[in-house]
Amino acid sequence: MIRILTDSAADLTAKEAAAIPGLVVVPLNVLFEDGETIRDGVDMSRAEFYDRLEAADKLPRTSQPSPESFIQAFEEARDAGDEVVAILISSKLSGTFQCAQLAAEECEFHDVYFVDSDTASPGEYILIREAVRLREEGISAAEIAAQLDLLKRRIRILAVVDSLKHLHKGGRLPAAVALVGGALGIKPVLSVYGGAVHLADKARGRPGAYVAMFKQLDKMGGIDTNYDHVLVYSSSRLALNPIQQYVTHNLKLPAGHISQIGSVIGTHIGPSAAGIAFVVPPNE
Repeated sequence: MIRILTDSAADLTAKEAAAIPGLVVVPLNVLFEDGETIRDGVDMSRAEFYDRLEAADKLPRTSQPSPESFIQAFEEARDAGDEVVAILISSKLSGTFQCAQLAAEECEFHDVYFVDSDTASPGEYILIREAVRLREEGISAAEIAAQLDLLKRRIRILAVVDSLKHLHKGGRLPAAVALVGGALGIKPVLSVYGGAVHLADKARGRPGAYVAMFKQLDKMGGIDTNYDHVLVYSSSRLALNPIQQYVTHNLKLPAGHISQIGSVIGTHIGPSAAGIAFVVPPNE
């Protein structure tokens, strides 16, 4: 059997994860200023997390999983005679990918094929769904990983956020970029591709930011409907309404999968964020 291993930054719910046979989710951690540490997606609901995030004086810290959690997953796969395709958060955003590789070396598990997703959250979800589809077609673990390495280059995330302060404080954006997006009344539009977070555009007010985001989507080439697209939000699902309307009315597409950002990515993206993850058409 081919197991699919991912991390909690993929932001699957427990129900979604349980519905995928052979899926293993390794949680990252969130450390609050009072010293409490929670496992992402395990110890606190997403609603509780955002309530606490908005009330916090100091931004929580995030950390990669322990090597032991990966070692346990690899040893279980080895003992069962299974192979593993490991789809993990971008190595440019977290040390999780390197941690998993070191864990495989430590326990001498060689039947694992690593995919540095170059993305996070809904982008990882797209890769996981494609891995499941390929596995159902009888594709080998090595070939699944190879195909995902090609597909990840075409995955884009666009999101409107309230501010860039969380990304800047968390070290995911330089101060100069955060300053550009931090003017009064300006709402940034972020893009995620190539493993990193970019300031794609900005506009005055949320309505203007949504319009700027839709223009960026069109500029990127639109959505390849052969793959899943994902609508994603952090603290408020209502923030998705303009995006959902654009996708269903303007693009004439189904709303797609809807996902709430979990505590690790939410720490850096902040409350009231909303966006879309999709695959751009291949270059002809």
